[in-house]
Amino acid sequence: MEGILQGVLQGVLLGLVGLSAIIWLGLLLFWGQFWRADQRLTEQIWSQLYSQPEDWPTVAVVIPARNEAELVGMAVRSHLTQSYRGPLSIVLVDDQSTDGTAEVATQVAQDLNKINNLTILSGKPLPAGWSGKLWAMEQGYLCLQPQPPDYVLFTDADIEHDSDSIQQLVAKAEAENLDLVSLMVHLRAQSFWEKLLIPAFIFFFQLLYPFSWVNHPAKKTAAAAGGCSLIRFSALQQINGLQAIRTALIDDCALGAAIKANGPIWIGLSTTTRSLRAYPTLQSIWNMVARSAYTQLNYSPGILIGTVIGMVWVYLLPPIGAGLGLRLGSWPIVGAGLIGWGLMAAAYWPTLRLYKGMPLLVLALPMIAFLYMLMTIDSAYRHQRGQGGEWKGRVYGDMRSQG
Repeated sequence: MEGILQGVLQGVLLGLVGLSAIIWLGLLLFWGQFWRADQRLTEQIWSQLYSQPEDWPTVAVVIPARNEAELVGMAVRSHLTQSYRGPLSIVLVDDQSTDGTAEVATQVAQDLNKINNLTILSGKPLPAGWSGKLWAMEQGYLCLQPQPPDYVLFTDADIEHDSDSIQQLVAKAEAENLDLVSLMVHLRAQSFWEKLLIPAFIFFFQLLYPFSWVNHPAKKTAAAAGGCSLIRFSALQQINGLQAIRTALIDDCALGAAIKANGPIWIGLSTTTRSLRAYPTLQSIWNMVARSAYTQLNYSPGILIGTVIGMVWVYLLPPIGAGLGLRLGSWPIVGAGLIGWGLMAAAYWPTLRLYKGMPLLVLALPMIAFLYMLMTIDSAYRHQRGQGGEWKGRVYGDMRSQG
């Protein structure tokens, strides 16, 4: 009887581990080729799209900023030193900062003798039913209404743009008649925890929103990266600015979906436009993820439970199965576990290579996924305690009822 029971248990384990491997094979073959990390702005001679500077569209950069004095100077400098050949202006929306954010930005513009290119907009108090960043973006959008530009670039106060960034973004939009061009900027990966966890953050984002599907007009999948989103101003007017998504905490993807409902969009990866934001410790990365992970699950306990089961099955079961198979002396289970683990590692490698990570870290994805799973559970716990969505001294919680 004991032998029969052991045989049944091994059969069940083999089925579970084998199905995990099949899932990874299916993801690699049929899930929008998300793992390739190959959606980039191609190397073209963008300057030849229009022969004269006056032919290039007008662009206004809108930077929402709240207590960003430490980083905003580098961000503003990167915009004031752009190689863009057309008319370019910068609007910094100072969202009631208390650390001299506006003064730092002004000083940079004065040092570069480009104070006329920078407008400092003092943010109004946050009204009910708005997330802070979107309210700042909306004020920037409204500020541009009297003389609307052709494009508006929404970017963050902690993003340093490559000198050719705006030229490339506009050229991409103009050449392919896109309403939105967005870049997932290169996140900082210098500390131990950043090197371990940040590339996986990008990997998971691509898994949730396969870029090739986002970029396909016939696919419903939509997303954008809030740190760098160039939007045709007429497309923004068509959705009435940021009003429609004013309660969204995952504002970039909500904006991408709203724009794609009316026109084509594109999202890609960048290695030259980069985030200056440091997440040097596990706690800092944990807080960043826990702030919005439960929002991604639509505040649903059922979806949370399903997500946890799915992550255990897909990420943890292959290595656990391989280990249990060794202990049980079942080589089919060992083989199924190693195949699943290997497919997982193969999927992760292009993104890890983008971040110049150690090759052996591809094998650490199950452990990394386990940490992200714990962050997601903690995110739900924080929301239940009324501490969810905290950022820059504001706690938003579930804002759906305010929509």
